[in-house]
Amino acid sequence: MATLGETTISPAPELRAIIVTGASSGIGAHCARALKADGWRVFATARKPEDLATLEADGIEAFYMDYTEPASIAALLGAVLDRTGGRLDALFNNGAYAQAGAVEDLAVEVLKDQFEANFFGWHDLTSRVVPVMRRQGHGRIVHCSSILGLVPVPFRGAYAASKYALEALMLCQRQELAGSGVHVSLIEPGPVRSRLPINGLPWFLRNIDHQKSVHRAAYEAQMERLRAGGSRSRLKPGPEVVHKVLRHALLSRSPRPHYVVTVPAKIGVALKRILPASMLYRLMAKRA
Repeated sequence: MATLGETTISPAPELRAIIVTGASSGIGAHCARALKADGWRVFATARKPEDLATLEADGIEAFYMDYTEPASIAALLGAVLDRTGGRLDALFNNGAYAQAGAVEDLAVEVLKDQFEANFFGWHDLTSRVVPVMRRQGHGRIVHCSSILGLVPVPFRGAYAASKYALEALMLCQRQELAGSGVHVSLIEPGPVRSRLPINGLPWFLRNIDHQKSVHRAAYEAQMERLRAGGSRSRLKPGPEVVHKVLRHALLSRSPRPHYVVTVPAKIGVALKRILPASMLYRLMAKRA
């Protein structure tokens, strides 16, 4: 048995098959392999053939899926259910990208694209999974949200908006599923070592006219940090911290609605509770 804080986790042997999305790198890649080591049958998704091949080489059943392609979502779930005999015990929604840019520099189509990948696609897959879990009488749905879904910061408006929307939608669903045996949890990581910021740079360069923006100086400073490898801090742990709370959400008899991960994220939540809103947002603006 394992513990998280003072909560005892009793392993549930019936929870065996899980879909982990966005497993090409970072949190998804680590959690897919760690869950397999924990004894789960892991069905992981990625988009690039080389990432799928790497997952398969590690003994993970890998499938192409793109949240912006409904046909790929349907094909994924159909293939998984064929292999499991119609059973799915858990879903870890994780794949996403982060569109950076000041709100005034975001075209409507850019914002729509961010929501298509980070929100509507997640809802599509989740909605297909829920009936399967209802029929079984059990299931765990865990969404990798972000501290930016609770505490926004400048230049991350599109990404934060998609996570705020995710928080609201899935917390409503958590309540609606009460008594069904299906539990919904959200993980809100703060800074974690991953490729999310680096992977987001091409989206920024493609969609934001940073040379003509009034925020040009701020953009150039942020791009310089990214090109130098991003921020490095002992307060920026690896993806194993997400796996730890994911295990609790999957195995605890009473999974929590929220799992806030990393010290900066916990500080952000605490400040939101105790500071006047105007003071909080002035503080966040200075950290941009």
